[in-house]
Amino acid sequence: MGVEGSCHCGAVRIAVPRVPEWVGSCNCSICRRTGFLGAYYPEAEVRIEGETVAYIWGDRMIGIRHCPVCACITHWLSLGQDLGRMGINARMLDGSDTGAAPLPAACSIAGEKVEIRLM
Repeated sequence: MGVEGSCHCGAVRIAVPRVPEWVGSCNCSICRRTGFLGAYYPEAEVRIEGETVAYIWGDRMIGIRHCPVCACITHWLSLGQDLGRMGINARMLDGSDTGAAPLPAACSIAGEKVEIRLM
């Protein structure tokens, strides 16, 4: 079952092929501050529509993409080496109920329970 989503203003639309089996709660400095919960898919399986802007920092391995209108972080892409995946912000997916702090052990996306793993 495919899942769609968008940033807050709707300028960036996301489509993934299925509900993720798990999402990752990264503890890097930017993910901690923005609340990014990563759902990982091969890049070829994901559709992103709308303009995004890259924020590139640190080891410069990934570009963290956000909407230029509402500033929601939507996804990240590799900038060099093919990592075999990209990260989608699971909080942007329709039907996402990821809860609030403290981080729960699971959340719901499109009505399906999804495990949250600390990374």
